[in-house]
Amino acid sequence: MNPPHKLRKGLWVFPPNNNCHGGTSWWLDCDPEPVLIDCPPVNQEIIDSLERLSSGRSARILLTNREAHGNIKSIQDVFGWPVLLQEQEAYLLPGLKGLETFSEEHITASGLRLLWTPGPTPGSCVVYAPAPWNVLFCGRLLIPTNSNQLASLRTPRTFHWTRQAKSLSKLREWLPSDALPSLASGASLRAFGDQKIVEWEAWQEL
Repeated sequence: MNPPHKLRKGLWVFPPNNNCHGGTSWWLDCDPEPVLIDCPPVNQEIIDSLERLSSGRSARILLTNREAHGNIKSIQDVFGWPVLLQEQEAYLLPGLKGLETFSEEHITASGLRLLWTPGPTPGSCVVYAPAPWNVLFCGRLLIPTNSNQLASLRTPRTFHWTRQAKSLSKLREWLPSDALPSLASGASLRAFGDQKIVEWEAWQEL
């Protein structure tokens, strides 16, 4: 198991989580509240890494889809950080303390913007971190198709393909017109090799 890898100032990527179909989670060090986006593999090395990254601060956990929940309760039990997700998937985490939900959109204390983008799962969402990061954490809405591109794909686990297409259109309208953010997928990034984050132009229309 490897510790999280720093990609740029304030941004770390975690190793694949096999409990989440090899999914990818991220740490964004923002003020006043850093965030853990989706659930990394849970072991002592990851817990120690989260302890170092948080430096005693209270963070927030953002979950972008039901396939990214993993063993999030184990992390929440250690740190007590609140968990935020779209309301349609809250029932999947019964008894979790500090569980918060949103409906269509939400803005965190650190200015991160969340948008409900159903399709991959009923409560899928994306997280946009504006400047100075300008990164779109797109969950399973956009997944790697080869070594340098992301696309919206229909898979055996896709909840609703028509809604997914509508979510893509909604996302384009919702983002600032001049943003062109970097893209950070929550799916498996094994196809990317050492490159874990790609630029806006890597969004491939199929």
